[in-house]
Amino acid sequence: MTQGTSPFLRAVYERGYVHDCTDRDGLDARLVVGPLTAYVGYDCTADSLHVGHLISIMMLRHWQRTGNKPIVLMGGGTSQIGDPSGKDTTRQLLSKDEIARNKASIQRVFSRFLKFGDGPNDAIMADNAAWLDGLSYIPFLRDVGRHFSVNRMLTFDSVKLRLEREHPLSFLEFNYMVLQAYDFLELARRHDCSLQMGGSDQWGNIVCGVELGRRIESRSLFGLTAPLLMTASGAKMGKTAAGAVWLNAERLSPYDYWQFWRNTEDGDVGRFLRLFTDLPMDEIARLEAGEGAAINRAKEILATEATTLCHGADAAKAAAETARKVFAEGGIGGDLPVCEVKRGELEAGAPLIGLLHRAGLAASLGEARRLVRGNGVRVNDQAVADEMRKLGVGDLNGDGVIKLSAGRKRHALVRPK
Repeated sequence: MTQGTSPFLRAVYERGYVHDCTDRDGLDARLVVGPLTAYVGYDCTADSLHVGHLISIMMLRHWQRTGNKPIVLMGGGTSQIGDPSGKDTTRQLLSKDEIARNKASIQRVFSRFLKFGDGPNDAIMADNAAWLDGLSYIPFLRDVGRHFSVNRMLTFDSVKLRLEREHPLSFLEFNYMVLQAYDFLELARRHDCSLQMGGSDQWGNIVCGVELGRRIESRSLFGLTAPLLMTASGAKMGKTAAGAVWLNAERLSPYDYWQFWRNTEDGDVGRFLRLFTDLPMDEIARLEAGEGAAINRAKEILATEATTLCHGADAAKAAAETARKVFAEGGIGGDLPVCEVKRGELEAGAPLIGLLHRAGLAASLGEARRLVRGNGVRVNDQAVADEMRKLGVGDLNGDGVIKLSAGRKRHALVRPK
């Protein structure tokens, strides 16, 4: 079976986005005839998306770049429940005000990757609260719920894994896949949406939506999932010592975002260039073939291209320049993350361990201690071995800041206020 003759399927298969598809040949045939509409859903469980969401955002970007129309679906309704997929415990229930704040915050990132407007393939943003909040329970059970087999729902990973581990699964969460399937049907009705995309952990939910459209309205709907990424060393992609790699600059600075991509393992450079940049395939092939200094240059290009997409060209350029000053010249650079502390704290002596944690260089105080014990911490480029060390005004350098370093690649500034 070929990867597809339509520009979209050729692109996503060539770049490594596809894990599974409900009917690849059928979808390809529809795309060859003309443009289609597709969606990806994002629940509002935090005030920023993270790098784990980036593959689906890039899939929507390729969808639009090949002439099709993307829908970004905000989960204003489903966020009130929480998706059990990949979770061992019930998500904390959020209030409607919290969901609204999170939604407003995460919406901003999409305009970097997609063009919104009124054109035929301009992206649109929808919110499933528009139809889920007004549902009447008994009519919904009669019209929609009767099409779902509990026996089959128990076989989907999002349910089966939770039960196999003997972790509780609430009836509230059990309904999630029914509501996500209904989202697909509503988007098909309202926007003639034919395709849902998402991570491979969403496969069961997506298949339910495809089948619901067929059973209720004889619609031909499609589902396409992307792989959940692991790094070349087997770690979950998108985690650092300091936590998740957020897409909003308020949660993670453009410099730290740039550094995340710059620190990519050698074996992942080509794959990440294909997935997370717009660079043409022949240039990616040339970059990933390099060794030594050449592969490091490829990592810098990856970091700059990925940061440009998420934060803009100016932020990417500033991050690259700061990195050059820090690493090549041993300086500070103007784009390093800053941890502001009251001057009185420094006058009294601020514990180094706490400052490492507050500056985002360690995920916890325990992690900060381990960094110091492992000779991984420097203050103003001088190694520190004493985990009880306190920093004071005497540690301020000529620029009026204290430079903290964790390892060779992560740095932050402590600035009195």
